[in-house]
Amino acid sequence: MASDAPSDEHSEDAGRGELGLRKIIHVDMDAFFASVEQRDNAELRGKPVAVGGAGGRGVVAAASYEARVFGVRSAMPSVTAQRLCPDLIFVRPRFDAYKEASRQIRHVFEHYTHLIEPLSLDEAYLDVTEDRLGIGSATRIATLIRQEIRAKTQLTASAGVSYNKFLAKLASDQNKPDGLCVIRPGEGARFVAGLPVRRFHGVGPKAEERMQKLGIATGADLAGKDVAFLRQHFGSMGDYLFRAARGIDLRPVAAHRLRKSVGGERTFAEDIGSGAGLRETLETIIAIVWDRIEASGARGRTVTLKLKFTDFRIMTRATSLPDFVSDREEFARLARALLEAELPLPQPIRLMGLTLSGLEGAENEKPQRDEAQLSLL
Repeated sequence: MASDAPSDEHSEDAGRGELGLRKIIHVDMDAFFASVEQRDNAELRGKPVAVGGAGGRGVVAAASYEARVFGVRSAMPSVTAQRLCPDLIFVRPRFDAYKEASRQIRHVFEHYTHLIEPLSLDEAYLDVTEDRLGIGSATRIATLIRQEIRAKTQLTASAGVSYNKFLAKLASDQNKPDGLCVIRPGEGARFVAGLPVRRFHGVGPKAEERMQKLGIATGADLAGKDVAFLRQHFGSMGDYLFRAARGIDLRPVAAHRLRKSVGGERTFAEDIGSGAGLRETLETIIAIVWDRIEASGARGRTVTLKLKFTDFRIMTRATSLPDFVSDREEFARLARALLEAELPLPQPIRLMGLTLSGLEGAENEKPQRDEAQLSLL
């Protein structure tokens, strides 16, 4: 079984030469925004904290672990969070502080490897197959990285160690907060077999419900289905599910990947079809995505609205400006116009998303304005 603690024998490194296995670490900071606020303000320590706007159309950008006990989660409307936790303390985001902490964390990573793929300010993949210090053990490196992050930032990080990105990301979430989990060669399929399907990236509430009706509750159940069955019931997602159920992921760590967009999306527990419900949901997503845009420092020209219908058909609509989107209000105005142009929708949706693309420094993109895509991804 996967190990929750470092091993002196470093057996996760066995077979690298013969099998061509990578050594991948996924580092994920614990409740990052909220933890920075608690670090910098002693009065917030040990208390339920939400980073975001309170009341009205406010949304929770991050929640401390003390708040999560009450069910408060990121992307949750602030009014709902306050109802779940009446003593919740709301703090306005301070992106300069988060960026500075992220910069310090990145410097820690660079001490051990140059193969770093940042996913956000608080999360990254590291390939330490050939680490810069010649340590050789990915488990040992993950331990040192977590210790160094704590020493330099007074923040905690969780890490997952494995031989591919899919497993490393699953592992980093296994022992949060402030935890370490190792999935060694030969253990991936067994580890995945015991997981509920909801832990698989891309499996939302609706997909989970469909799987339950098909008798699929765990990774083991998923591995028992052939690829033809999964394609029949889950479309193009079937190939991904087939590989994931076996712990297979061949993607390399993309150290020099140029970010082309910043965005976010939400899968709903219940389908939404009313104009009022769609507009309210859009406001929540606008808040979430604009926070991410500010955090990343990105500037872009194209706003894209993504809608996934109950039959899993995906529709995207985009609009572009001759210059960069100037501020949150302009971003919101463009997003609202895209939605209003499609109302009323032909059927309810199960997912909504927004992205800002055509980013500064990225290659010019030609957004598709009217193409409806048949895809589950």
